[in-house]
Amino acid sequence: MSTSAPSSSETSRGPARGTGLEAGAPDPYMPGHGTNAYRVTRYELDLDYRVSSNRLAGHAVLHAVTQLPTSAIVLDLAGLRVTKISLDGRRVRRFTQRAEQLVVYPDVPLLANEAFTLDIRYEGYPAPRRGLWGEVGWEELSDGVLVAGQPNGAASWFPCNDHPRDKATYLITVTTEANYRAVCNGVLLSRTSRASRETWVYEQAEPMATYLATVQIGRYEFLTLNAERPSGHVPQYVAVPAALAATARAALARQPDMMRTFTNCFGPYPFPEYTVVVTGDVLEIPLEAQTLSILGPNHLRQDWDSQRMIAHELAHQWFGNSLTTATWKGIWLHEGFACYAEWLWSEEAGTMTVANRARSAWRKLAASPQDLMIGDPGPELMFDDRVYKRGALALHALRMRCGDLAFFALLHDWTDRFRHGTVTSADFIVAAARTTGLDAEALLHPWLFEEALPPLPQAAPPKF
Repeated sequence: MSTSAPSSSETSRGPARGTGLEAGAPDPYMPGHGTNAYRVTRYELDLDYRVSSNRLAGHAVLHAVTQLPTSAIVLDLAGLRVTKISLDGRRVRRFTQRAEQLVVYPDVPLLANEAFTLDIRYEGYPAPRRGLWGEVGWEELSDGVLVAGQPNGAASWFPCNDHPRDKATYLITVTTEANYRAVCNGVLLSRTSRASRETWVYEQAEPMATYLATVQIGRYEFLTLNAERPSGHVPQYVAVPAALAATARAALARQPDMMRTFTNCFGPYPFPEYTVVVTGDVLEIPLEAQTLSILGPNHLRQDWDSQRMIAHELAHQWFGNSLTTATWKGIWLHEGFACYAEWLWSEEAGTMTVANRARSAWRKLAASPQDLMIGDPGPELMFDDRVYKRGALALHALRMRCGDLAFFALLHDWTDRFRHGTVTSADFIVAAARTTGLDAEALLHPWLFEEALPPLPQAAPPKF
């Protein structure tokens, strides 16, 4: 999303793992959302949606494994009515819906490390959830749908274990009116028509956090941005209303250059392709989801503020989507990195150097209240602009101390070692120390876990 001292480490999921989080403990920033009692390995979502009435009929199959013995399976689901549930092929006789949770009671309690499959049918009129961060989740547009799940909007449209550390693969099938296009995470497998209805099937093969799952529906044309790309370059697309197609092409003309810059700086792009969805409605801020971003027509400009947002959302594919914070207190690991990516693109594009961007951000922060630890900002301030800018400055301070060669080697190692997993601030400090040879804890602690703003980062004196 753009606005925009670790004594223990949370669980890291994926190819690389950190140390353990207490089993069953929800994220303190999102009480009542998510659980560590089980983990979902795959979601298969089949959605039948009527645009004109905002009517959704859903069928969700969840493949999961318990991490603790349990006599009740708790899922997040808000505002939609469950009609039928099966567990491992047998009809579930007891389940309840209260507040924003669905609780399923197996006939026989499940043991730890036991695989199970839930088959859930549900229906209703999906609507965004209201909370500290405004409205998040399934939202009707003037003519279509937008899903913005960060941080806890996933439950507005499918039953889930809504926690960033619970990453799974997805198969998403959407059936809707034939004159609309559905755009979802991952790669389009098929598109079929029957009468006045059309069905779109997408596979998200790389593990994904629930908040990054999305459905976008609109009267969109689907265009290739880099049709002349050399072999090996990432395919980039834009889904856009026909009237905005030329404007979108112009605004996104430098996105392939951004992709090349970020690949050089961060390592290989972590997904098979990248799509930008441009809605017909004005949006307050751009939004990211795994393998795609969403812009409003008000973001399709050539000025720096619009271009930095395009760069910011692209950078989230590495930082936020492939590497996802294990708990929400680590949000700087998404936003600080994406903000620093803006500065890197600014220098590459000849707009302003990283040093000058850092100086400007530091001055603004110095004039702001010094009452925030960005490594644990609290739920009310997790999307505060200071988290973004000070997180970027923490990275710049590290770069100034260790030099470009070690710094960018660190970023490549970081994105490779934890690819498609979850990460913590402690993980990054350890990685920085290992790759650069610095006392990364001493350097980064004041930036992340103290309220007072450290001095403006300066390049270290040369060694003789």
